[in-house]
Amino acid sequence: MTDRTQKLEFEGHSGATLSARLDLPNGPVRGYALLAHCFTCSKDLVGLRRIAAGLAREGIAVLRFDFTGLGASDGEFASTNFSTNIEDLRAAVEFMRANFQAPQLMIGHSLGGAAVLATAGQVEEVTAVVTIGAPSDAEHVLKNFHADLRDIEQSGRARVDLHGREFTITRQFLDDVREHELSSAISNLRKPLLIMHAPGDEIVGIDSATAIFMAARHPKSFVSLDTADHLLTDEADARFAAEVIAGWASRYISPDRSQAAEPIEHVRVSETGAGRFQNAVQAGRHRLFADEPEELGGDDTGPSPYDFLAAALGTCTTMTLRIYAERKKIDLGRVSVDVSHQKVHRKDSEADATGGKPQRIDQFERVITVEGNLDEALREKVVEIANKCPVHRTLENSSRVETRLAEGED
Repeated sequence: MTDRTQKLEFEGHSGATLSARLDLPNGPVRGYALLAHCFTCSKDLVGLRRIAAGLAREGIAVLRFDFTGLGASDGEFASTNFSTNIEDLRAAVEFMRANFQAPQLMIGHSLGGAAVLATAGQVEEVTAVVTIGAPSDAEHVLKNFHADLRDIEQSGRARVDLHGREFTITRQFLDDVREHELSSAISNLRKPLLIMHAPGDEIVGIDSATAIFMAARHPKSFVSLDTADHLLTDEADARFAAEVIAGWASRYISPDRSQAAEPIEHVRVSETGAGRFQNAVQAGRHRLFADEPEELGGDDTGPSPYDFLAAALGTCTTMTLRIYAERKKIDLGRVSVDVSHQKVHRKDSEADATGGKPQRIDQFERVITVEGNLDEALREKVVEIANKCPVHRTLENSSRVETRLAEGED
């Protein structure tokens, strides 16, 4: 759901190759974020993908990666622990610093949030931190084990069922998470902190959010994820999280303005590769998505092409009427325009007259609403002025579209 996603690799704490993806915005990058996934999950968890895409839509590039032994990363999961997760996070920071830019924003989900809390204070470039459904201590993860912890301690390892998947957990993992105490790291974080948590989270209880909030120093914020589940499987919940993070982080990262060496003076539309029809639209510094509704094979992530066309007519109409009202000192009040589009038969066309196949034309219906009280003469004038708006004239007049391939393209 971004303009482009780069597949990357870097070396983790043990030398194993870690798999990563960098979700890049459509247009200039305001800043970089590092996103850490939950225990036994991966960078491709659907909720995290949607959050990364949502942040990229707001101009924030997001690196998400698989910890050692998980997802597409190399290494043995059984040899990892909370400490190695922290080391992998530091390796990711160094990779970003050397190849792109050190993260200004660090985001962690669940145990990844705990790892971020333990790490972010040591990263000078980080200006803001976000946790999503994070535990207030690393040992919390042991509550999810269905095996008897004493068996792991006595035998040294055991197969543990976690949400329908089996993992080998060793005694060193237990010892390591029990040694980590996060309250001091949270207290000494000294960076703006946003805590996001669902009150009904059945994996990590809301008490963890309370403990993190109480341990943290200001500026700190809490936002409820309401009825979301722990993995943010509902698209609306992930979208909400991304929007809140982007809005909150806007205080701590660069503003969303064009920083391109060669500013784009026209509109650029590019396929994102996400879904069948999704396109990223850049108009100046503004970023939008275009798509088709689900019933037409799209993902409904943005207006359709004809929606954009209708929006152009509607906005041009209100702007034209506003200019007229200001010049004539007329109190129109606020103006709104409803625009609908359909294909209709062209009446009395040459094809119809000769009995050929009826021609169809595009018809836009425009309904103008004004707050002010208008007499009949002024009502007629409003319609007359609306019909003079430039987009209206463009649609009614014949236009020519010249098309060519960019140089160097086949």
